[in-house]
Amino acid sequence: MTFKRAVIFSFVAILILSLPWVVQEKQLFVNASEENTEALEGNGTLEEKLAAILDDEQLDGSVTGVSVRDADTGDLLFSRNGDTHLHPASNMKLLSGAAAMEVLGEDYQFMTEVWTDGKINGQVLHGDIYLKGKGDPTLRKEDLDILAKELKNHGIKKIKGDLVGDDTWYDDVRLSLDLNWSDESYYTGAQVSALTLSPDKDYDAGTVIVEVKPSDKIGEEANVQITPETDYITVVNNTEMVNKGAEKNISIEREHGTNNLIIEGEMPLDGSDSKVWRSVWEPTGYAVDVFKKSLEEQGIDFIGQTDIRYGKTPKSASRLANKESIPLEDLFLRFMKLSNNGHGETLTKEMGRVVHEEGSWDKGIEVIEKVVTGLGVDEEAILLRDGSGMSHKNYIPANELTQLLYAIQGKEWFEAFQFTLPVAGDSDRFEGGTLRYRMRDEPAEGKVKAKTGSLTSVSALSGYVTTKDGEKLVFSVLINNYLGSKASEIEDAIANTLADHELEE
Repeated sequence: MTFKRAVIFSFVAILILSLPWVVQEKQLFVNASEENTEALEGNGTLEEKLAAILDDEQLDGSVTGVSVRDADTGDLLFSRNGDTHLHPASNMKLLSGAAAMEVLGEDYQFMTEVWTDGKINGQVLHGDIYLKGKGDPTLRKEDLDILAKELKNHGIKKIKGDLVGDDTWYDDVRLSLDLNWSDESYYTGAQVSALTLSPDKDYDAGTVIVEVKPSDKIGEEANVQITPETDYITVVNNTEMVNKGAEKNISIEREHGTNNLIIEGEMPLDGSDSKVWRSVWEPTGYAVDVFKKSLEEQGIDFIGQTDIRYGKTPKSASRLANKESIPLEDLFLRFMKLSNNGHGETLTKEMGRVVHEEGSWDKGIEVIEKVVTGLGVDEEAILLRDGSGMSHKNYIPANELTQLLYAIQGKEWFEAFQFTLPVAGDSDRFEGGTLRYRMRDEPAEGKVKAKTGSLTSVSALSGYVTTKDGEKLVFSVLINNYLGSKASEIEDAIANTLADHELEE
C-alpha cells in the first residue's frame, strides 16, 4: 500500500537524504546578501532569520504569507504578508478537520444499513432490499460480505425483489464546485456519494485499484486486474506485450462521463507491474454492484424479474443489518497524515447533514465557517469553497490559520487532532505521513507536526514546532503564484529555523 503515495515523494526523498539541512540551506540561499547571510548563519534575531529566507530571489514573483505565534499566549512573533488572502491548498483540511472534531466528535462513526420493505417466507424474501449509505468512506468489499452474511443468518437464500441503492443521505452533487475537470478521474478528485466503496485501507472512497501485469507471450494483451472485482467497470485493453528489456509505456485512463477504463501501451515480458487508483463515475452503482456479488457469494440469489435501481428507503421498511465505520479519530490518520481529499469533502457534507439535515457542500461549509469563526478566525478574511483544499478559490490569511491552530489547543479533542498531523522526518507512513521524507535531520526532525498542502503554483505548511529550548510555536507558511520546484525547501528552512530558535533569546 505504500507504493501509491511513496512514488509521489520519491524525488523529494532522494534530494533530502543526499544533503544535510545546513548544506541545503546554504545552497538554497546562495544569493542572499551579506546581511542576510549573517542572519542565516545564526547571528540574527528570529525576525532577521526569517526575513533572510523570505528575501531569497526564488520567491520573486510569488506571494508568501508567513505567520508565527507563541503557542502559549497566541502573541504574534513574526508576520510577513500575514493578512494577505492566499490559497491554502490542503491546509484547508485544518479548518474542515477542526470543525469535524468539534461538531461530530472524535468517536463519531458512519453507518451503512440494509433494509427491506418485504417479508421473509421460508428461505425467500418477498420484497426489495435497500443498501442505505450514510456517508461511510471506509466501506470495503469485506464489509459488504459481512452485511451479506447477516442476511444469510436471517435464513434468506432467495430474494424476489429489487436491489436498491439508497444514497439520499447526501444530495446528488458529486463533485465540489471548483474541482478541475481534469482531476475528476483520479483518486484525488473522486466523486462523493453517501453510498460509496473503498478498495483498500487507505479509504480512497469511490475508487478502484487498477493493476497491469505482464502476460506470457509477445503480441498478447497484458493482464489487467481490478480491485475489488466489479462489473461496473469496463476495461478496454489496448496493451501489447513486447520483448524483454523494452521500455514500458502503459497509460491507464478513465473516459470522462463513463466507467470505461482505457488501458494502452506496451508492456515488456520482464516489465514491472503498473498500479494506479482511478475514480469511479457514479459510485453508488459501484457499491451496489459489489454488494450483489457479496450476496451471491453467500448463496443468496435474486429470482423473478429483478432490477438494480436507486431510490429512498421507505419509512415502513425493516432493518436487517448494519455496519459501523471506524471512529473519526482513526479516520483522521488517513485524512490528515495522507491528506485524503475525499475525506475532507465527505466530512463537510456529513456536518451539513448532522447540523442542518442537508448533506450538501453549502450547508457543510456553513458549519465550518461557524466553527472556525467561533475560534477567533476573522469571518471577513476567509472564503471557503470546499473541505479538502482542491479549490483554487479558497482564501485564508496565514495569521488566521495560526489563530485557528492556537485556539484549538484548548479543545478536549486537540490531542487526538494533533496526533494525526504529519511528523517531520518520521519514516513510518502513519506517523510521518506527507512529511516522512522531509526534514529528516536536526533541528526539525520529530519536532515539527504540520499539515502540508500542494496545488499548481501553491505550496503550504502549517502546524506546530518545538523550539530548541523546548517551547512550542504555531506557524503557517502559504506560498502562492510560485512557478519553481523548491517551495517545500523554503517551508523546511523556515521550520528548521523555528526549531533551532530559543524563545527566550
